[in-house]
Amino acid sequence: MSKTKQERVLEKITVSGVAAEGKALAKVNDLVVFVPFAAPGDVVDIRLTKKKRQYAEGVVLSCHHRSPLRVESFCSHFGLCGGCKWQHLLYSEQLKYKQQEVEDHLQRIGKLTPVEILPILAAPRTQFYRNKLEFTFARSKWLTEEQLHTPEANRDNQALGFHIPGRFDKVLDIETCYLQTDLSNRIRRHIKDYCLQHEGYDFPNLRHRDGFMRTLLIRTSETTGEVMVIAVFFYDDPPKREALLRNLNENFPEITALLYCINDKCNDTITDCTVCLFHGNDHITEVMEGLRFRIGPKSFYQTNSAQAYELYKEVRRLARPQKHEVVYDLYTGIGTIALFIARDVGKVVGVEYVAEAVEDARGNASRNEIDNTCFLAGDMKDVLNEAFVRRHGRPDLIITDPPRSGMHAGVIEAILAAAPERIVYVSCNAATQARDLALLAKDYTLQTVRPVDMFPHTHHVENIALLVKHERV
Repeated sequence: MSKTKQERVLEKITVSGVAAEGKALAKVNDLVVFVPFAAPGDVVDIRLTKKKRQYAEGVVLSCHHRSPLRVESFCSHFGLCGGCKWQHLLYSEQLKYKQQEVEDHLQRIGKLTPVEILPILAAPRTQFYRNKLEFTFARSKWLTEEQLHTPEANRDNQALGFHIPGRFDKVLDIETCYLQTDLSNRIRRHIKDYCLQHEGYDFPNLRHRDGFMRTLLIRTSETTGEVMVIAVFFYDDPPKREALLRNLNENFPEITALLYCINDKCNDTITDCTVCLFHGNDHITEVMEGLRFRIGPKSFYQTNSAQAYELYKEVRRLARPQKHEVVYDLYTGIGTIALFIARDVGKVVGVEYVAEAVEDARGNASRNEIDNTCFLAGDMKDVLNEAFVRRHGRPDLIITDPPRSGMHAGVIEAILAAAPERIVYVSCNAATQARDLALLAKDYTLQTVRPVDMFPHTHHVENIALLVKHERV
């Protein structure tokens, strides 16, 4: 190791594996070093940015040997944007590491060995697979060290793009994003050009929350081709707002739902804001096996529509629903899974803590003429009790798809008390899932796990776990 006052450099270090948050890792004596955008098999020089007793973090300074697992990244923003950190890895290797992450968490956190571990379901597409993206306007775009010393630094310095990881006030201007259809790129670039060419469409200083333009949200439907655009402004100025939206409507007839929102709060979320319709519909629609799901501006829907269908089919296959059964669908959202399996069971009771989502779920059931479902709003740990079970019937099957934080201990106790024959636990966080599965293992055997890749080129992985109640002795 060579040291200067400014930096500490590890020279010719072999990267040996992949760690949490998609970072690569290397071991130098007893020191574990985490480094982004490296690949196992790379031989690199690493500049340390953080040094603790047992681990360090760093960045690659130079590469002496490129790993055979590497591929060329396809996006010009790779390495700056925080969205697709594994573009440099072969897709087959990405799948391998995701599978290993699920198995490692089950063993290390849950102390569990499933009866059956199925191979990860690969995504049918690794580009243009997202149905929702949100972009942020900023007065001062993020510039690299090289760009700071070029004429570009003094030209167009405004941004419409993604936040730099860990920096709420810094935005990377995006030219082309490979996550959503190219229509999304054309809409975003058009709006930015319009704002720059017309007076009064100020981009904000994100620390001061000034300016007129705030965020842009684009949703697309995989199955119907419908497109929703939501322009979010810091304050209302009807002439400017209407001129921009009218121009967008005239130039993009593909937009079927054009909406806007005024948000002067400290945070960017619009869940507690009023979203207004400017033109077209106030929703888009996705279709699965003849079921039509209405998706509004605030609705939760899996952001990879094609792979969501594969996920739900696998949930149904592992759940083995029967015509006479009562099913609880916890964290039901807009009722996607509940409605997807409703025709295969006697009754489905969906529970969700977001009241607007419950209204969406009820509406989706009505539009699809499904009458054996019931959707209720409330905090899971408070709603799911013995009185609830008496009212709706003891469940034969519970399907649960909680947020990344997993399930509250009270929810787990309620599930154990309800004592269904089978539990299907869907999770986007294998660590919290393993923690919860260990608690459920008191009464259940972890029968099968099936990882599903919903987000290619990222370290994120979905996992389905089937638990079967212990046989009575």
